[in-house]
Amino acid sequence: MTNVQGPAAPKLLILSLSMMLAATARAQIPEVSVTAQRAPALESKTPVAMSALSADQLTEAGIDNPSGIGARLPNVELDNLADGLRITIRGVSNADTTEKGDPSAAFLLDGIYIARPQIQNLSFYDLERVEMLRGPQGTLYGRNSTAGVVNVISKAPVNRFEAWLATEIGNYNSRKISAMLNVPVSAMLSLRAAVAWNQHDSYLTNGQHTTHTLGKDRDDLSARLSAKLKINRDATLLLRYDHSRVDDNNDSFVPDTNFYTGVAAGKPAWYGSGAGAQLTNGFVPPNAAPEQGYAHKTTSGISADLTWDLGPATLNYTGSHRSYDHDALANFYYRVAPTLALGVRQNFSGEYTQNSHELRLATNGDGPLSAQAGLYYFREQSSQTYVFRDLQPLGLPPYYVFPHGPTIATSKALFGQATYRLGDKLRATAGARYTDDRKSRVGSTNFQQGAVFNPATDFALLNAASMGTHQTTWRLGADYDLAPATLLYAAVATGYKAGGFNDGCLAGTVQLGLGCPTALAVPSNTLIYQPETVRSYEGGVKTRFWDNRASLNLSAFHYDYRNLQLSGVAIVAGAPRFVTANAGEASVKGLEAEGQLALSPQDRVSYAAALLDAHYVRYSPDSVHDWAGNKLDRSPAHTLTLGYEHSFALPDGELAAGLRSRRSASSIIAVPTQLLQYRIPAYTESDATLHYRPRKAQWSVLARVKNIENKVRPLAIDSFGMTVPSDPRTVDVRVDYRF
Repeated sequence: MTNVQGPAAPKLLILSLSMMLAATARAQIPEVSVTAQRAPALESKTPVAMSALSADQLTEAGIDNPSGIGARLPNVELDNLADGLRITIRGVSNADTTEKGDPSAAFLLDGIYIARPQIQNLSFYDLERVEMLRGPQGTLYGRNSTAGVVNVISKAPVNRFEAWLATEIGNYNSRKISAMLNVPVSAMLSLRAAVAWNQHDSYLTNGQHTTHTLGKDRDDLSARLSAKLKINRDATLLLRYDHSRVDDNNDSFVPDTNFYTGVAAGKPAWYGSGAGAQLTNGFVPPNAAPEQGYAHKTTSGISADLTWDLGPATLNYTGSHRSYDHDALANFYYRVAPTLALGVRQNFSGEYTQNSHELRLATNGDGPLSAQAGLYYFREQSSQTYVFRDLQPLGLPPYYVFPHGPTIATSKALFGQATYRLGDKLRATAGARYTDDRKSRVGSTNFQQGAVFNPATDFALLNAASMGTHQTTWRLGADYDLAPATLLYAAVATGYKAGGFNDGCLAGTVQLGLGCPTALAVPSNTLIYQPETVRSYEGGVKTRFWDNRASLNLSAFHYDYRNLQLSGVAIVAGAPRFVTANAGEASVKGLEAEGQLALSPQDRVSYAAALLDAHYVRYSPDSVHDWAGNKLDRSPAHTLTLGYEHSFALPDGELAAGLRSRRSASSIIAVPTQLLQYRIPAYTESDATLHYRPRKAQWSVLARVKNIENKVRPLAIDSFGMTVPSDPRTVDVRVDYRF
């Protein structure tokens, strides 16, 4: 052995220690800062069941819109459907995506509530992270968060030069380009611009003997401009403007008979055809020729976020104005009898605007009491026209039209939450929020002979309703530091989802020059549906162990739901209408676990497991059949997700290989208005990645494959049998360059 002596010895010793410390750091689980409680805190010290995905994790997994999140998290499913993003958390979801409906989970972009599901499935680009909160969040996030919260947080400008460019190619003619430029203009002002373009061909095959292309395609362009101004030492203003244009196809469904036999007999049974057959729309309408489907959507928003440190407290104001326009044509598969389906062309146009303001004051300092309180205001106004053609076999005219608007929804709230430190390790939290909601809509159901209403030949039925509801939601909780790296927490919380109304009018109502005679009126208990409420009991533990090389977040929960809102198409007065009704009571309980294991600096394991029992306690869809005990939609009894990544040291860089697989038990999609229950069998879906990072280079290459098994399942089935299938196997390669 050669002894190293002299001046070189301490240098080698220091180098050796540095390498050991670096290896140890790489082997530890990194801490993540989140804002789930509306203030920065470590995720491991936040007493809420939640998950956070960083920008690097999203990129590595190829998640470039919200629908990809659910496969990585326990008891979460996010589906990109023809009528918008469907969020299901712990079996709680919503099917009414019309202008009068509300989601069960709040979706926020940089703290701004996004009301319409049609624009929630936005492109992910230049993000800081995505936070997913599970369980009711009524105190700090307000109404329509009974299931939870999805909070998308984009990167803010920083006071240094940054830039990157990424391009991707894949099967189905997939092409993507994204870029970012951050410029420090001065010590007080920084600017950041980001853009993303995504395109791929349809995942569906046209078997209708026409030349039309089908949906489940993509063509969108999005951009964001941000400015961060340091007004003075204590005040900072962050301004953002974003704009998106989407030109895809709303024909993103196939008949339910692609997956099931026995539908006509009312007993759907799964049969195992391959992905190619399941993704083929072979329905040839007996009554009308399809047209080329399309969907043109544009959305833009401007927001301001002011933070002002006043010393003992910090004042925060967040305000936003957003607009959204949508024009679409879809060719429906429209089953009107057990063995008869029609082709129905639907045109849609809609305009939406929303404004929101929140003023919040939060205490500063390390005292025993920390608190925040605020005021909130939200207003959405929209107008839309639905036009259905080709329903003459049902005795309807050539044009069955729903012109609606203005539809106006306003929400005002007063909220506060405080945490008091009872000792060095124990804290107690109490919070409450009072919400006042108002909704109104005027419109009509028109029976027309032509595209334009003609009073001489056509007639209209009035649709007019207004309602107001108010609710106080609250939260009581406690958390305890069992050890420096172990947090115990428990909470009782309530949530509230606003009520609404269906088509029709009350006797004696007069709007738009149309009256509502008693013979055509709708009873108030049919016209109006009540708010949905939940009380949640939850406890959990968050811990890090094995020298911070392993983490575990464990939570157990039980919900009591009242007036669960279910939606679907029903025949009203001889014509199809979209109807929402309260479903009585439901019970949800379960167990969740997720975490990571850093086995070595080169090996990392991630996992997420969930048990779920979500069922109706009291519900009859038709006042005859009893569905008590039946599962809620999209609520598998158990799911398990496992991921493994290994890094290989190469002479000129590093190669990281990853594999992630999710196993889900069977679940149900029900159509209560048709008394149908579609069982989705258990499935396994896996993804793989291969990432090459050259040493001391500014570029990297990432290869990904999703849904290795190439298995397809229904994501949604509507009252007429239209089924939106999941995505097939996709493969892509991404090249990044950082300046």
